[in-house]
Amino acid sequence: MKNMLKIVILLSLIMISCKNESEDRFSEDTAFEVQINQTLEKLLEQEDTDGDKKITIEDKSPKVFELKTSSGNTFEIKGTFELSKLLQELVLAKNEGKTLANIKTKYIDELPVDRTSRLIKTYYWDGLTRHLDEDGIKNLIRDSKNESLISEDLRIYVPYTDSISFGYFKGLEKKLPITTYKLPEVITPEYVKSINNKPGILTLKLENKNGKLQGVPFVVPGGRFNEMYGWDSYFESIGLIVDGRVDLAKAMADNFQYEIEYYGKILNANRSYYLTRTQPPFYSSLIREVFEVTADKTWLRSHLKTAIQEYKTVWMEKGKRLTSNGLNRYLAEGLRIPPETEEGHFDVILKPYADEAGLSIEEYVIRYQGDGSHAAELKNQTDLIINPELDAYFIHDRSVRESGHDTSYRIEGNCADLNLVELNALLYKYEKDFAFLISSQFNDNFETSTGQNYSSDYWIKKAQDRRRLSDKYLWNGDKGMYFDYDFKNNKQSDFISATSFAPMWSEMATKEQAEQLVKNCLPMLLEKGGVAASTKESRGVISDSRPARQWDYPNGWAPHQMMIWKGLKNYGYDAQLQELVYRWLFMITKNAVDYNGTIPEKYDVVEATHKVFAEYGNVGTDFQYITQEGFGWMNASYQYGLTLLDQNLIDNLNQLKEPKLIF
Repeated sequence: MKNMLKIVILLSLIMISCKNESEDRFSEDTAFEVQINQTLEKLLEQEDTDGDKKITIEDKSPKVFELKTSSGNTFEIKGTFELSKLLQELVLAKNEGKTLANIKTKYIDELPVDRTSRLIKTYYWDGLTRHLDEDGIKNLIRDSKNESLISEDLRIYVPYTDSISFGYFKGLEKKLPITTYKLPEVITPEYVKSINNKPGILTLKLENKNGKLQGVPFVVPGGRFNEMYGWDSYFESIGLIVDGRVDLAKAMADNFQYEIEYYGKILNANRSYYLTRTQPPFYSSLIREVFEVTADKTWLRSHLKTAIQEYKTVWMEKGKRLTSNGLNRYLAEGLRIPPETEEGHFDVILKPYADEAGLSIEEYVIRYQGDGSHAAELKNQTDLIINPELDAYFIHDRSVRESGHDTSYRIEGNCADLNLVELNALLYKYEKDFAFLISSQFNDNFETSTGQNYSSDYWIKKAQDRRRLSDKYLWNGDKGMYFDYDFKNNKQSDFISATSFAPMWSEMATKEQAEQLVKNCLPMLLEKGGVAASTKESRGVISDSRPARQWDYPNGWAPHQMMIWKGLKNYGYDAQLQELVYRWLFMITKNAVDYNGTIPEKYDVVEATHKVFAEYGNVGTDFQYITQEGFGWMNASYQYGLTLLDQNLIDNLNQLKEPKLIF
């Protein structure tokens, strides 16, 4: 009897021990060891009912899984988020080559904000990092944005004067499936069009490390994008600096410098068909923010020289990106249809011309494109179609892409005729940054690479002139907000956009103008998930002949949110700042919780969902098991937003408390 009693007591203690092991989820050292493949197979069979290799709220499953450890104990894991975390932890261990996973309960019970932020910092940034050299080329072999651009070999285009890079990549041709080409000394739109059927990657900076040439790293946006994009790089750098990765932010500034020195501009991205396009000017902001961490004055001096060179040669050449009224525009020169767009993207534009000519759209494109990618399909040059209206449209279209806002009805069909609010706000920031750095770091006397000396007063005067001109052409006192200006037709646009807040980001707006913007513009753009790219009314009616554009209502984008947050902070609007940050981060967090950690390129902020129905789809949603990278500027907005948000709101965020219950 006594022995039986002992056995009963012992069994009870074992059961209590197992129960405690499953409940003590927040203990730092609690973990369980499981067979990876066996557990993965069972977990997906039971919980992944739609077969997409993810566990989401879309799965019609029990949402309760009994996990068996290698020691024979069992644990019950409940809920979509917890099960998706288990899936992710199993795959992370499998990716390390393990057959057994040591699953820590602290990661299964990890709070939503804590997990999202931790994975961005420790996992996603590395997943997005690339370098253009022997070791990094495999990630750049295929250009997956457009099937027609894919080739067996990677073409590498090297600047005319960069003999070191040319020799380096030529030497790799025996080892790797690459072909190296030297660019001509002068890059023209005609040349760029001539290689549209031979697209390739443009080299970035190489540096000598321990006697070996290596590519200076860069962070890509994510998904199908494997090149370094201009303004993406700046916004990514904000998050990188928050996460202690100033090394990567500095590296991207170094690659910017290389592009200016060898290609004459910071490229839209380092692909051959972007050679005539630059990107929104954030270079001065990037070097200033990197310097604030590194305090490397030698590095700063070098980059400040390059930034002033870019300002003068890219932005201030009269008749190009500097217009006759003294303000600036985007102007991406190029000929005919941009090659990187997906097939059918321009069908709505081309159809009326094709119909008038009695041709199919496909035949019209062949005859309009002419030489280059369609040369072999033309019977003779008399078949070539000349269409000045389309030529002008595609100049505007490339300029839209240069602006980063590709695409939007705000600037479709007339972008190169507009002084855009955000562009002039950014260049105002350049001028103020130059003044600040010269005054604070170089004793108010800075000599450029051309031997010209500048004081801070010179740049302050430039900024004052730009503010005066912006007040004249861009500010609308009656409506209390900024609008783009059509200098060709001498009239303001009436399109209401999130870009109206860019002057608050750069501090070009006066205190009174900022007050008017917050009062008049913000309520018109505020939605459940943050700030929409435009109002619904400005976007206009969507139809088969007028399809949705991704930079318009109802979509929201990380660059807009981040710039508006900083603008609100600049002018002391803390209550509005807290609400906007919370709405945006709540949307990201809730979607990550419900959809297996998904962090995509953009969101529908009206419905607060990543399910966006517009051109190009939504990069960052196409993965299995676990996203290995999120999306660059989305990651950054999350990390930056957390630095701005009050702790009580972070606590609410971890509890997934709806914004409507707080604000």
